[in-house]
Amino acid sequence: MKILPTLLANLSLLLSTFALAEETPNIVLIMCDDMGYSDLGCYGSEIKTPNLDALAETGIRFSHFRNTGRCCPSRASLLTGRHQHAVGLGWMTAVDEHRPGYRGQISDEVPTLAELLKEQGYSTYMSGKWHVTVDGAWAPQGSTPNGSYPTERGFDEFYGSLSGGGNYYRPKGLCRNENSITEFADDYYYTDAIDEHALGFVKNHDTTAPFFLYLAHYAPHRPLQAPIERIEACRERYEVGYDVLREERFEALQQLGFIKRGTELPLHPRDYKKDPRPSWDSLDAETKKKWIEEMATYAAMIEIMDEGIGTLIREIKNKGKFEDTLFLFLSDNGATNEGGLISQLAADLSNTPFRSYKSKTFMGGISSPLIIHYPKGLKKTGTGIVQTPAHITDILPTCLDLAGTAYPRIFKGAELAWPDGISLVPTLIGNPLPERDFFFEHQTACAVISGDWKLVRASQSSAWELIHLEEDPFEENDLAKSHPEKVTELEKKWTKWAEENQVLPLNPSGLSWNERIDKYTELNSDQDGRD
Repeated sequence: MKILPTLLANLSLLLSTFALAEETPNIVLIMCDDMGYSDLGCYGSEIKTPNLDALAETGIRFSHFRNTGRCCPSRASLLTGRHQHAVGLGWMTAVDEHRPGYRGQISDEVPTLAELLKEQGYSTYMSGKWHVTVDGAWAPQGSTPNGSYPTERGFDEFYGSLSGGGNYYRPKGLCRNENSITEFADDYYYTDAIDEHALGFVKNHDTTAPFFLYLAHYAPHRPLQAPIERIEACRERYEVGYDVLREERFEALQQLGFIKRGTELPLHPRDYKKDPRPSWDSLDAETKKKWIEEMATYAAMIEIMDEGIGTLIREIKNKGKFEDTLFLFLSDNGATNEGGLISQLAADLSNTPFRSYKSKTFMGGISSPLIIHYPKGLKKTGTGIVQTPAHITDILPTCLDLAGTAYPRIFKGAELAWPDGISLVPTLIGNPLPERDFFFEHQTACAVISGDWKLVRASQSSAWELIHLEEDPFEENDLAKSHPEKVTELEKKWTKWAEENQVLPLNPSGLSWNERIDKYTELNSDQDGRD
C-alpha cells in the first residue's frame, strides 16, 4: 500500500514549503548524459568543473542518489516523478512494443514537470536532449508532431534533439520548437549550441514571472568528440593511468565524506568477461595511448559543459536572480563500457568506486551525483553531503515542493496516481525522510534495495545476487546462498512492484536489441496497414 507513505510525503511537502522562502523560485534542472559517479571535481575527480563545484560548495550533494540505469527511462522518470514503465518508457524510444510499459515514449495521461509548472505561471524552456518521443514519430522523413514533442508537453520554447544519438557536429533529430534543423555552421558544436540557446532563453525571459529551464546536455555521451585544443589541455593528467587515478578519486571521496574512511578500493574483477582488469603497467604503449586519448576527450567534453553552465549562472546573477534560483544537477546513468576494453577501463575510473556500467542495475549503472543549490531557500549544514538514499523520481516532487505547489489529483479529466518519488526538502533542511524501498529494471537487469539489503541480477538469465550494503557497499560479496530466505523476501517485493508498474513480462522472447526493433517495427507496419 502506498497510502501511508504518500500521506506522510505530502504532509512533509506542505510543512517544508511553509518553512521555506516565500518567493517562487526559478528552477534550472541540468541533466548530463552517461557521466560517472566520480567525474566532477566536487565528487573527487581530476576533471576541472569549477562552476558545478561552486554550486556544490555552497549547496547540497547526495552520496546515495540513484537513477534508472539508462538514458530515456531516466528522462521519463525525471519529467514525471513516476517509474519509467508506469509511463510507457520501460525500454527505449527505439520502437513501440504495444505493451503498456513499453510504448517507446512518455504517456500523455501523466503530466510532465513542465506542464505542472506552466500551470502555475512559469515560463518553461528546454535546451538539449529530449529522447522521450518514440523514434517513429520524428525520424522518418516528413514526420509531424505526434503529441509528445517538448512544445506539446509543456515547454514554451525548445531547442535540441528529439533523438538519443548522433554526434556533436551534426546531431540527429535537431529542432527549434517543432521545426527541423538540417543545416549547420562549420564551427557548430552541440554542447555550445545547447548552452547558447539556454542562455538566450534566460536573457529574453520576462523576469516578472518565474522560469523553469530544463538543460539536458548530451555530453559526455558517445561519440567522444571535442575540439583538439581542449583535448590536448587534458591529456597530460591521464598519463599516470587509471590505477593511480582510481586511488586518488577513492581517497578524495573518503576525505569529502561520500564513503567511509578505512574502506578499501574494490577491483570488481567480475565486470570482465575473460581476464580480470589488467593493471596499467601491464598494458602495451598503444593501448595506453588509446586510453589516454579517450579520457582526455571525455574530460574535455565535461569541462566544456561546465563552462557553459558557468556562463548561464553569470547571466542569472546579472539579472539579480541567482539567490532566487533553484539549481539541480545530475546524470542520467553511470558511465558506459560500450566500445570495448578501452571504454571499459575508462568507465572503471568514471564509476569509482562502484561496480558495473550504464544499462545494468549494479551501483555503477544506477549511481550518479546530485547537487541541489538554492541560496534563498536552503541553508547548508555541516559538510553539505546528504547520506539519505534518494531516487530520480524524487526530482519532480522536490521541484513542486520548492515551487510551493501540490501535485494535481486530476489531469485531462482523469484521476492521477501519486508520484512514485517524494520531496527531498525535509532531508535538505535536516529532517528525516520516510523509509522506503527502491526498485529497478532495465533490459531485464533487475534490482531492489530495501534497507541495508540489495537483490540484483545482470539479466533475467542470471542468478540473483544478494548484497548487504552496509558491510559491502561496492557489491563484491554475494550472500544469496547463505541467506535464501532474504532472497525470497526481496524477490517477492520486486515481483509485486513489477506487476503494479507495467514491468512484466520482461523482454518476452529474449530478443537482442536489433531483433527487438525489427520485430516491433514489423508489427507496427502491419497495424498501420490494417488502419
